Amino acid sequence: MKCDLCGGKIARQLVSYTLFYEGQWIIVDHVPANVCLQCGEKLFEPGTVEHLQKIIWEHHKPAKKIETPVYEYA
Repeated sequence: MKCDLCGGKIARQLVSYTLFYEGQWIIVDHVPANVCLQCGEKLFEPGTVEHLQKIIWEHHKPAKKIETPVYEYA
């Protein structure tokens, strides 16, 4: 399988999925994805996307919470 963007080789990996939703950052770890080894593009299968939506929309209890510092560029 080759990447549609750059033609690089695709490998199956577990990745972190990050989303800003309802005023907060959400991170889902260990998400299966097809990742381009050349450009880093992540491709998720439809079933994986549905599962991510269910986790986020149903407000599942997180495995852990982390504190993230935020800096102003100015």
